[in-house]
Amino acid sequence: MDTDVIKEFPQFNFAEGELLLVNKPYKWTSFDVVSKIRNAFKPQKIKVGHAGTLDPLATGLLIICTGKMTKQIDNFQAQEKEYTGTMVLGATTPSYDMETEVDSTFDISGITDEQLEASRQLFIGDIQQYPPAHSAVKVGGERLYEKARRGEEVELRVRFVTVSEFELTRIALPEIDFRVRCSKGTYIRSLVNDFGKALNNGAYLSKLRRTRSGELQVDDAYEIMELVRHIRSLRELPEADPQA
Repeated sequence: MDTDVIKEFPQFNFAEGELLLVNKPYKWTSFDVVSKIRNAFKPQKIKVGHAGTLDPLATGLLIICTGKMTKQIDNFQAQEKEYTGTMVLGATTPSYDMETEVDSTFDISGITDEQLEASRQLFIGDIQQYPPAHSAVKVGGERLYEKARRGEEVELRVRFVTVSEFELTRIALPEIDFRVRCSKGTYIRSLVNDFGKALNNGAYLSKLRRTRSGELQVDDAYEIMELVRHIRSLRELPEADPQA
């Protein structure tokens, strides 16, 4: 599909397979988006899946596949991702973002631009990180966030990921805006938490937006309800007269 014209609603063949770009709204889960689109097809039963989960508090590009295109989900998930976001320095939360309350605070008055730059450089290239305890990673068949909400401690497994770019685009302490280009499986929440630790301080993620996956851009994405209304409108179109 030509993503340059995706917003113009081309002639879809959802059962055969379509690639849809959606701008995931704030506080929606990735499955909420999939479910909304799947329900728009009813009474037709069409396979719908997504490539690359976004946390509920994140927004931006979510890749949706329908029909036979769902077989390509793994390929889309493997693509390099780009994010923009904001971190708050001087505090931590158990979830590494705003899903949970601040549990520790730190003095940031002595932090310099030179220290921020030195810390930033530590996280470019091949790095190790642990997924947040409040994440969708499965351990023993159960999501980590389900165990975390019950107060259970889980031994987390280290991940090896690649951060191609990590740029601090605005420094207005305690807030820092950033842009990250990274490999599949990178947890931006963990990156932010580790960034704070490298400063002998703390940091949590306050805003995150996925702007790109591979060559696909959020600027070419549909708003979810715009897409759902269009799918529903297709069901209401009169069938073509075969004699016409």
